This record gives sequence, structure tokens and C-alpha cells, in this order.
Amino acid sequence: MSALQRMGAVAAKELRQLSRDRVTFGMVVMIPLIQLLMFGFAINTMVRNIPVGVVDLSGSAAARIITEQVRVTQVVEIVALYNTPAEAEEAIVAGKIRAALVLPRDLPQRLASGATAGQWMVDGSDTVVGSALLGLRNMPLRHTAGSPREAYTQPEPSFEIALFFNPERRSEVNIVPGLTAIILTMTMILFTSVALVREHERGNMELLITTPIRPLELMLGKLLPYVFVGLIQITIILGLGRLVFNVPFQGAALDLAIVTLAFIGASLSLGLLISTIAKTQMEAMQMTIFILLPSILLSGFMFPYDAMPRLAQYIAEALPATHFMRLIRGVYLRGAHADQMLTDLLWLLVFTAIMLTIATKRFHKSLD
Repeated sequence: MSALQRMGAVAAKELRQLSRDRVTFGMVVMIPLIQLLMFGFAINTMVRNIPVGVVDLSGSAAARIITEQVRVTQVVEIVALYNTPAEAEEAIVAGKIRAALVLPRDLPQRLASGATAGQWMVDGSDTVVGSALLGLRNMPLRHTAGSPREAYTQPEPSFEIALFFNPERRSEVNIVPGLTAIILTMTMILFTSVALVREHERGNMELLITTPIRPLELMLGKLLPYVFVGLIQITIILGLGRLVFNVPFQGAALDLAIVTLAFIGASLSLGLLISTIAKTQMEAMQMTIFILLPSILLSGFMFPYDAMPRLAQYIAEALPATHFMRLIRGVYLRGAHADQMLTDLLWLLVFTAIMLTIATKRFHKSLD
């Protein structure tokens, strides 16, 4: 038998083995397919439909015309009206809107004199969204009531821009807190996804069978050590972010601990579910990658969530990283309280309960 024949026999055997390994074969097909769809369809760096609010203090026809002109730019989507700038600022802190347009009481007089028409209060913690809204500073205000019809351009910018939380527009301010979601997603799911699989491969499951431990108790026992691992990791990331990149911490330590523990629980329970499905540690790692890629691309870490199509946003909402990305940036950068973002927090808690329940039901304390 020649060398080529021997190599061909080994290659044929490897192909047959690969075809029998459903998880690996699925990854061969699904990973490039998902990446192609996400990069080609879901990822869009041109931000549109940013959720904003309007504070109309003038109540004039000019204010309604300007509001409509801002709406038709399609850069923003007006989702709420507020009575005072303080209410709008609170909504920005809570993450309900990304910016607010404040139109003053003397709006008609301002338009007649060519002064700035109003002010944008912008969540500057997201530099991509902030840059998109900065483009509205000099938008032309045409045919507004109270302004000369021939004055299609103004000597002053149309709007003032107030960048909250990151006036220097430093990208690391947005990246460092978001990086905690990606790192915790990778490590928490990976560690726990191989936990039970490792027990099977090492034969330690035989010892567990002879004990009176229950499946839920085993699951929780597997989770607890990694909770402390996750807390250590987030302390390292945010601590170095503060020391090296001077990323300010605007919130309270208690709120940060609450949202972090909720996300760690969601990630660990998802990892445990994977460990009840995978038969080998390699399969568990492959499934972790399958979850990690969408978490990086769709959670809002690399690309603005608001720029994604609706279908991509629906997929993103199913990922724990998307909800934690909002929570960690809200608490750490905007000083929001956990109860101000209760929807995302409750979603993580419910997700944890569901994943833990399914993993417990799937786990059978046997060698099969």
C-alpha cells in the first residue's frame, strides 16, 4: 500500500467519524452560515431609528414643525413626550431613550433671530449613537413658523448638543463595561458547560451516584464556585478599567452587584443546560462558541442595537448578554439604579430559573 493510499484511508475514516458527530458537523455548517447572516444582514454601522424623547416647552406650531422635521430624518424615532427636561434626563439614565430634544418657551423668537432652536440631551456613553445625533446639530430648519421663509440657513447651529456621561467621547468608556458581558459570557458558560461532562469523562459520576445528593443540589453545588470566579473577573475588569483607562463609576456598588449576580446566574444556568446536552468537553466548547458569537455581534457590544433590523433585535433579546449590556452600562456609566431597569433584570432572573429547571430535569444521575 502506497503512502497516498494510507493517507486516503485515514482521511476516509476521519470523514466518516465527522459525519457521525452531529454537533461538530452542525458547527461546520452553522457557524459560517450564522456569521454570514449576522455580518451581512444584521450588522449595520449606519445608525437609524434611535429612540428619543421630546420636551416641548413652547407648545407652538414651530415646535410641532421642528419635531416632524427631526422625525423624517429617520435618524431618530420619537417614542415619548416629556413635560420637563428633568423627566427626560431621568429617562435617559434609565435607558428608556438615548436622547431628548428640548424646545424652549421662546422658540419662535429664537427662530426669528437665527439663534439655536433648542438643545439635544444625548447619552454620550455610546459613542456611535452620540456621533449619529451630533449630525443633527446643523440640520436645516426650513419653513418653520416664526422664522423668515428666506432664511433657510442659520448663522448658528440649529441645536446645541449636551453629551452626558462621556463628554470627551472616549470609546473606552463604552467598551470597558461592555467587555464584562462578553468575558463573563465566555467564561461562565464555558466553565459550567464542561462541569458535568468532565465528571462523566473522569468517572467521578460513579461516586455521585452512591450519594444521596439530588439533581438540583448537584446543579447548585456546581454553580456556586463559579459565582465567585465571575465576581473576581468583573472586579479585575472594572478595576483595571478605572485605573488604566480612567472609566468613571457613576452608580452604586449594590446595584452593580445585583445586576452582575443576575447575569452570572443566567450564564451559569445556560452552561449547565449545555453540559446536560453535550457528551464530550469538545462538544461543550463548540456549543459555547455557538452562543458566544451572537452575543458579541448582537448584544450591542460592537454594533449599535438600534441599527439592527427587527429580526436581529428579536434574536438579541433572547441572549442574556444583551440585557446585561444595558444593565452594566446603565449602572456603571449613567448611575442608574437596578429598579430603573427592572425589565432587563427580571428577564435575567426568569431566564436563570427556566434554564436551571430544564437542566435539572434533563440531568439523570446515571452513567448512561
